[in-house]
Amino acid sequence: MIIDIHTHIFPADIRRNRDQYFPTEPAFKLLYQSAKSKLIGATELLNAMDEGGVDKSIIFGFPWSNAKTYRSHNDYIMETVQKYSDRFIGLACFDPADGQAFAEAERCLAGGLSGIGELAFYRSGIDDSALEQLDPIMNICLSHGLPVLIHTNEPVGHHYDGKTPITLAQIYQLIERFPDNNIILAHWGGGLFFYSLLKKEVKESLKNVYFDTAASPFLYDAAVYRVAIELVGADKVLFGTDFPLLPPARYFSEMDEAGLTRVEVNQICGLNAQALFSL
Repeated sequence: MIIDIHTHIFPADIRRNRDQYFPTEPAFKLLYQSAKSKLIGATELLNAMDEGGVDKSIIFGFPWSNAKTYRSHNDYIMETVQKYSDRFIGLACFDPADGQAFAEAERCLAGGLSGIGELAFYRSGIDDSALEQLDPIMNICLSHGLPVLIHTNEPVGHHYDGKTPITLAQIYQLIERFPDNNIILAHWGGGLFFYSLLKKEVKESLKNVYFDTAASPFLYDAAVYRVAIELVGADKVLFGTDFPLLPPARYFSEMDEAGLTRVEVNQICGLNAQALFSL
């Protein structure tokens, strides 16, 4: 079974009227003001999954700051999961800084969603204030035994829309603060796994941390797969496309280029997610 753990879908109103959300949602404008930034719904994702050979996808929306908007978007995710329960698993998404975020987390988990994410701090990075905002969210996911997906990015290299002012120290502080949570770090965790080579602390701190491959063909050489497997193990890597950013075939091609074994591919592309989400 192939499971894509990182995909975004949007309700029809947002797809048709994205400009209306720009004035009050600067993070959304940053990522989606270009017409080249695709917004898709469940049907388009299903078609892409069938074409790409993906059996199930983890779906979520956007970390809106407006409570009305994120509730509506999360409703769409819950409705989609209910309608296509054999194909989709859903996560709740919102801005953790909003005063109603915790109530939304409770509502969505009670409504059948399977975790929280992709949470992002596009303008601040994961600073001390962000960690405090995450506290109640991480606690409720821990109590339910559900994972949290956090947006991260490499702190060096070329600039692109959505690249946050995050540091590796901030990412590490996050996992140290929540050592018992199952945490998925998007986009290879900004390369944090390289530091598992350190002889003290880091390897143990990463015990409940997973790294997804979202946007990898835009960010890393295909060799990143082999390096990550050698450093943290194939059981800690999760196949994610960030669709509609990139199709699954781009990732499968890079896994082939990296010389992954069939066993490793099966772990990354399905078995690890099955275990993490108790499928």
